[in-house]
Amino acid sequence: MSRQVQLLWFSDCPNHPVARRMLTDAIDRLAPGTAIEEVDASDPAVAAAHRFPGSPTIRIDGIDIEPGYADPGDYTPRCRLYWTAAGLRGVPDPAWIAAALRA
Repeated sequence: MSRQVQLLWFSDCPNHPVARRMLTDAIDRLAPGTAIEEVDASDPAVAAAHRFPGSPTIRIDGIDIEPGYADPGDYTPRCRLYWTAAGLRGVPDPAWIAAALRA
């Protein structure tokens, strides 16, 4: 099955390269050959058009990988924080990426 995978990011965010590596590693293990559509949401118009909640954001088939994700309604280009089992982090839990790819 072909998956739509998006990585949305903001140019001033230091966390999107780490998220890209995490996503690439998960794809290599679980969905080899799946393309990643990268969206630079640094421009406020692009951020609004993509309902961008912050950088980095990963969506699989249009669904945010964060469990319990709630759209904040504010799409200002900025960094994003995640509550993970390890605490507050600038990147999502790798297990969330894997679970989304398996779903």
